[in-house]
Amino acid sequence: MDPFGSATDLAAAVRRRELSPVEIADAYLARIDRYDPGINAFVWRNDEDVRAAAKAAEQAVTDGGPLGPFHGVPIPIKELTQVDGQPATYGSLGVSDAPRSGNEPVVTRLLDAGFLLMGRTNSPEMGLLTTTENERFGATRNPWQPAYSPGGSSGGAAAAVAAGLAPVAHASDGGGSIRVPSSCCGLVGLKPSRGRIPQPVAAWEHATVEGAITRYVRDAAALLDVMSVPDRLAWYQAPAPRRPFLDEVGAEAGRLRIGLLTASPTGMPVDPECAEAAEKAARLLESLGHDVYPVEPEFLSEEAWTAYAQTVLDASVAAMPYDEPALVGSQLRYRMDRAKSRDSGTYVRASLLLQEETRGVVAQWGRDFDVLLTPTIACRPPFVGSVLQEAVDNPGGLRLTEMQMISFTSFCNVTGLPAISLPVHTSSDGLPVGAQLVAGPWEEAVLIRLASALEPLVGWTRRHAVLE
Repeated sequence: MDPFGSATDLAAAVRRRELSPVEIADAYLARIDRYDPGINAFVWRNDEDVRAAAKAAEQAVTDGGPLGPFHGVPIPIKELTQVDGQPATYGSLGVSDAPRSGNEPVVTRLLDAGFLLMGRTNSPEMGLLTTTENERFGATRNPWQPAYSPGGSSGGAAAAVAAGLAPVAHASDGGGSIRVPSSCCGLVGLKPSRGRIPQPVAAWEHATVEGAITRYVRDAAALLDVMSVPDRLAWYQAPAPRRPFLDEVGAEAGRLRIGLLTASPTGMPVDPECAEAAEKAARLLESLGHDVYPVEPEFLSEEAWTAYAQTVLDASVAAMPYDEPALVGSQLRYRMDRAKSRDSGTYVRASLLLQEETRGVVAQWGRDFDVLLTPTIACRPPFVGSVLQEAVDNPGGLRLTEMQMISFTSFCNVTGLPAISLPVHTSSDGLPVGAQLVAGPWEEAVLIRLASALEPLVGWTRRHAVLE
């Protein structure tokens, strides 16, 4: 079994009885035993449960009943998401590790698809950091070079896939948390449209989304199909796609107008290697027949950025269900204290401003260009520990590295637009560097078509981190 193989291929091998779910689970658990002590992707393990579920999945194949599209394939869950009978500490010392009751909707959909839930992956505390390090579980390291971070907040998920500890991993994204670690770890990170995948609540003023990190575009598409089964209890949901997302893999994209942006929307400096990733993707897209040209889009105002980064996120941190608030990290306690200085009217004005300005930003898609192409992040992966130290040292000020890491990604969360990070480039020092494609509302199909056309040209599925 190839630990770096496609999850859809593994599921097909299970259905053909070429591989058993038990063999697959044992292979990944053995790799976790061997390699994760030096990576720290997993913060909680349920090996015996995984093996029991694998045996049940194997019996289901023998019985010949209906099987889900990912029957017998293991997947880890991010530490920010609740699973029945598992802890969910949000990476915080201030939250109990007592087992939770009930599954979040995305977990139910993964189980319905036949996945085996295999452990929980590391996240920064409350998901509010662009790297994956916290006081409770420590730092996760990048499998490509352990001195560097895998990014965040889904850094544990990305590190697990990059190291071949799991074929795919559940993830979530509130400002770049799927795309940033995908860029840092040489993987595919698809952030769905707002309302595409059901959530129990629309957190961070409706900016967060559930999703996954994968190596193969077809895995990203197939996972989106199973995770986006509609939820009749949700406040709202994205329109149903014209056909399954998996059918978009390899489909003709037509001739698209692709706007190229390499200057940071936030004014932060952009590393030349990151700009080169976008420019490399631009050349490849031109070779495929698309019209690629430089653009200077309109983005959110400084007032709106501040409203989101401070008013919305501060209030969200303050509202979390802590068991022992005094044990929360100092950088988050700063936000909690700052939230007390604002009244409810300030929050409502922030929400309205974000909604109003989003209309102008989103209007550019379909008018000025069809797809926006950017670097995923504006800097190369930082050293482990550096970003958390910046946050602790300067909780209320500008933190350059953190801002560089979300400069191209966070507007997609506020506006609800779908986006994908693709591992198109490798830096001179051997670290992966991603490019981001952003499509119009609910147009994940466009991203999947473009990504699947680029995948064989770049050959990223054949590049693996070399572990020691």
